[in-house]
Amino acid sequence: MKHLNFFTIIAVTSCFISTEVNAKIKLPSIFTDNMVLQQQTEAPIWGEAKALKQVKLITSWDKKEYTTKADESGKWKIAVQTPSFGGPYEISISDGATTKLKNVMIGEVWICSGQSNMEMPLAGWGKIENYKEEIANANYPDIRLFQVKKTTALSPSEEVIADYGWVECSPNSIAEFSSVGYFFARDIHLNQNVPIGVINSSWGGTIAEAWTSGEMLYCLPDFIDPMIRIDSQAKLNVNHKDKYYTDLKAWNQLVLDSDRAMYRGKPLCASLDYDDNGWKNMSLPNYWESQGLDDFDGIVWFRKTVDIPQNWENKELNLHLGMIDDNDITYFNNTEIGKTDGYNVDRIYKIPADIVKSGKAVVTVRVEDTMGDGGIYDQKTKLKLSDNDGNIIDLDGKWLYSSSLSFKDIAPAPQNYESPNRTSVLYNAMISPLIPFSIKGAIWYQGESNASRAYQYRELFPQMIRDWRNQWDNNFPFYFVQLANFRHTHSEPGNSDWAELREAQFKTLSLENTGMAVTIDIGDADDIHPKNKQEVGRRLALIARANTYNEEINYSGPIYDSYKIENQSIRIKFKYASNGLKTSDGNPVTGFAVAGPDHKFYWANAVIEGDEIIVSSENVKNPIAVRYAWATNPVCNLINEDNLPASPFRTDDWPGLTFNKK
Repeated sequence: MKHLNFFTIIAVTSCFISTEVNAKIKLPSIFTDNMVLQQQTEAPIWGEAKALKQVKLITSWDKKEYTTKADESGKWKIAVQTPSFGGPYEISISDGATTKLKNVMIGEVWICSGQSNMEMPLAGWGKIENYKEEIANANYPDIRLFQVKKTTALSPSEEVIADYGWVECSPNSIAEFSSVGYFFARDIHLNQNVPIGVINSSWGGTIAEAWTSGEMLYCLPDFIDPMIRIDSQAKLNVNHKDKYYTDLKAWNQLVLDSDRAMYRGKPLCASLDYDDNGWKNMSLPNYWESQGLDDFDGIVWFRKTVDIPQNWENKELNLHLGMIDDNDITYFNNTEIGKTDGYNVDRIYKIPADIVKSGKAVVTVRVEDTMGDGGIYDQKTKLKLSDNDGNIIDLDGKWLYSSSLSFKDIAPAPQNYESPNRTSVLYNAMISPLIPFSIKGAIWYQGESNASRAYQYRELFPQMIRDWRNQWDNNFPFYFVQLANFRHTHSEPGNSDWAELREAQFKTLSLENTGMAVTIDIGDADDIHPKNKQEVGRRLALIARANTYNEEINYSGPIYDSYKIENQSIRIKFKYASNGLKTSDGNPVTGFAVAGPDHKFYWANAVIEGDEIIVSSENVKNPIAVRYAWATNPVCNLINEDNLPASPFRTDDWPGLTFNKK
């Protein structure tokens, strides 16, 4: 089946609003045909008309007529009383010429936001588990989807930018929509039997402070200086675009000049006879952070020697590398054959026939990563060399690598005038213009981009939640996903920035009306975007069904409650374990470590006793601290009788890797 891109569904949705040709009323793009209004509330509807013009609004569900007068700038707002769920309905708005909103449902409206694991679509670059089947079965006309366009603003915007308005959920509309948002909505819809509206406002690779208002960030000392810069830019009447590209050109030249593997713009290590004996091995495809280059941003060179068969000589070949994070320059036997900027672009490079000779050849790839994870990371089947007859040489497996520049050793890159990773710019452009559209709550999947500043996140994240609630004047439920397991496992207990970020998320549960979906068991060591988004959406929905919709269901895995030292062991008590604890694989409990006064952790024996666990180690005679699943990708198996995993935790408060990092 051919699926239309969400942003090109012109045949099934209105582009802005459904209006008569001469209508004077202008509505923000959040108000279109097919929309969902929050049930049983006073839902604001607003727009523009002629200055001081009387505006009349009629709702078909109760035939009630509302009137107001536009102010001197033409702006007006009306709060309409919504009934219990139902529809479809119509809303007529007139200032002399009539605008009609059709196929309007009354139900539950949720915002989904965050970075790439929330943005991740069913198809497209996401390709979740069973995505073709999920798309084919997505016939839920009472689930309505609204996609906010990725954009930034230096000050709060009034108009949310969207290519199209609300659309009904169908196989034609769901493929490019947030998979977590969809599966959450589907679960609520099926269990509550109400229409659901989902507003997706997310952007991959983004930081939490970008989603927080400047008003709030000025209250947090770490973010005052960045906010001063943002506000200064907003006040200056300068061409930020030209200045940025001038600065970027100079910085890129600095990178070339500083790259130890380049000389006068030419590679030193791309020839077949280059001596690479000092290089290390890395298994590709993979992010290099999972292969030993933890927290590395900079330049890494990769080399792979291949045997070119005799019958390929003087033939044009195709080099497939899949996607690379972020940018690459690729060589075949010292000849540049292509370069690409962008972490989500498939690399397929032509190798000219005149440089293809039988025998040994070398593929060399220079990878540049500016933030987050880096490397040649796509599926194994994407790494290959092929001729035009379909014959292939697989390139997955062992490659040689060497880092040639850490960006910590040079001046920082100029800040992109359009970069989403600046304080407040996503709140301004992608959240603020949605306010005060009436919502039931929000779901959130983010944190990867803040992991290097996890202690700071302890304050930032709950303040962001408070900020949204204050801006909406609504203490709505806010449910979030704790980071999944990722990267390689470690043989011994140690510190981890991702573990510290999970702890910051865990601590946010102290904020009222919040909930956390634990996903420590459904991540992927080799992929920061795990494919099982169905379970992520289901676990978020369990929290909402229990706490928002009052279903009598269990919704949480074991949560650390307290500990007690007993001789040479420590007893851990859990909440959400009233029916007992068990392991996901039927084996003894794994993932616990204990430490004594020397702060050195050792793996512990762990024994289940009802809703408690007794941990001990023969290496620790005087245990004072316990940690569970305290790693980026821990080996752990503790669950409750509802088969929900225990959240990682620690009983100590010893400074970690990200302590005092800003």
